[in-house]
Amino acid sequence: MAMMSLSPFTLLSKASVFLHRNRNTTLSTPFSTSAAGSKAKQTLQLVSALLLGGVQIARDDVVRDDPTNNVPDNIFSKLGMQLHRRNQHPLGILKNAIYEYFDNNYSNKFDKFDDLSPLVSVKQNFDDVLVPADHVSRSYNDTYYVDSQTVLRCHTSAHQAELLSMGYTHFLVTGDVYRRDSIDSTHFPVFHQMEGFRVFCPDDWEASGLDATSYAATDLKKCLEGLTRHLFGAVEMRWIDTYFPFTNPSFELEIYFQGKWLEVLGCGVTEQEILRRSGKQNNVAWAFGLGLERLAMVLFDIPDIRLFWSIDDRFTSQFAKGQLGVKFKPYSKYPPCFKDMSFWINESFTENNLCEIVRAVAGDLVEEVRLIDSFTNKKGMTSHCYRIQYRSMERSLTDEEVNELQLNVREEVQSKLKVVLR
Repeated sequence: MAMMSLSPFTLLSKASVFLHRNRNTTLSTPFSTSAAGSKAKQTLQLVSALLLGGVQIARDDVVRDDPTNNVPDNIFSKLGMQLHRRNQHPLGILKNAIYEYFDNNYSNKFDKFDDLSPLVSVKQNFDDVLVPADHVSRSYNDTYYVDSQTVLRCHTSAHQAELLSMGYTHFLVTGDVYRRDSIDSTHFPVFHQMEGFRVFCPDDWEASGLDATSYAATDLKKCLEGLTRHLFGAVEMRWIDTYFPFTNPSFELEIYFQGKWLEVLGCGVTEQEILRRSGKQNNVAWAFGLGLERLAMVLFDIPDIRLFWSIDDRFTSQFAKGQLGVKFKPYSKYPPCFKDMSFWINESFTENNLCEIVRAVAGDLVEEVRLIDSFTNKKGMTSHCYRIQYRSMERSLTDEEVNELQLNVREEVQSKLKVVLR
């Protein structure tokens, strides 16, 4: 379906807090070993001009000398990559498979948006979807702020209210989302989500014998069970009651896959306040959100989230347009390098801040940051020891470069976090 034009702010300016707890996340640009100069050139090109939604975004639009700005260059470099729009990429293949399901089962009723800019207002990202003022997701520890009123979207739901106010009643929104997060094989501060939304009129439920909420919930579960079978085949499923700020009732769908229960998505019946604000007080709606990386890692057997960003032919050549579920064949895995770092923490210390510093220094060469020891002495001072695991997806790292990375990490941690190294 053709892409629609939104307001200029949206273009410059959500699965969803549905997946704020899922944290299945995405990765960063690949580190090309043999062509460091080429990588630098590529990064400079990204930094100089990004075209999103038909509008050019400069580095100063995202990374600013502003006391409220916490977006580092390595996050800005991910904007504009749009892995979900590449038809031969696992994320693009999965997105198109979901499109296929909705097109075949709903007669092309759903409008599709996959090129909306990730810069959104605090109002769009939080207020419009009823995220409480004291919710942890609003903190600078969890969210990337461009300034006090602008963020990199945490979820594709950030576009929900505007699309509703423009008259759209059936839509799918896919895009890259950003959250400050931990470092391991399934978490990264940039990942991709898809939001689905459907509005019903009184005529839809009045003949069913069900009240509006029950009708919407029944239709939602039927839709998502069908989508799950489309992606995973005949699997056992179960629904779990949960809580989200913007839906009531709210559910999570789990499937029994390869011997264990796997959370697939979050969903629910939209809070009436969201519809009322959009002039649809006589309607009812449902919404769902899913993380593309979470599903793609399972469907394609991809073991490390950083691989999605790889430009290594040994990765990219394994996938083709329309081939859902081709199993990734691992190539040589290079050895990890471990470095420990201990320091006395202060009251303002957070692990997310530590991970941001390690990423800023080591980029995609850092595979995991893990707390391995913690103790408090008689003076009430607390010490943490973190093990940092470095590993390239494409080559063996030398002792010299790992030592240099670790030295730089130590200096940055001491300088920026104001901790005392041990």
